[in-house]
Amino acid sequence: MESYEVLRRAIDAVGVKVVAATLRLSPALVYKWCQHRDPDDPDAGGARNPLDRLADVVRATGDCNVVNWLCHEAGGFYVPNPTETVGDLDAELLNRTQRLVMEFSRLLGEVTRAIEDDGQIEPSEADRIRHAWEALKSSAEAFTLAAERGVYKRESRRRGAAGEKRS
Repeated sequence: MESYEVLRRAIDAVGVKVVAATLRLSPALVYKWCQHRDPDDPDAGGARNPLDRLADVVRATGDCNVVNWLCHEAGGFYVPNPTETVGDLDAELLNRTQRLVMEFSRLLGEVTRAIEDDGQIEPSEADRIRHAWEALKSSAEAFTLAAERGVYKRESRRRGAAGEKRS
């Protein structure tokens, strides 16, 4: 789905005038955000919208923290898709499993450090716990997505030479 289509669906739910008034923009600009934009056609109706600009920021910086921040604002969490595995499946499975365990250990370490000195969690400690928790969620989601996509599946282990199941 294109960015203008995403915006159009969201804005249609509440109305262009409401969004324009909330953002203190002209309704015409908000309408233009919801139209296809052809950068090669100066007469095309669409305008560069905030989603396209955010995507440009991510591409320019290589930093997805702006997307993660936006996800938090929406009550969620950004998790990048796992990279496809080309090498040794056993090594990749072991590597991802170790990372998951390491991230969990890091989270437990942050919680322990936060409470061991005074039995309470200060805001700066909560921030470190949050970062450790987000890293764990990201590792767990990457591990699970890879498993769902069959990254850790080796067909040769399940079937014989003629394609029959091994016993």
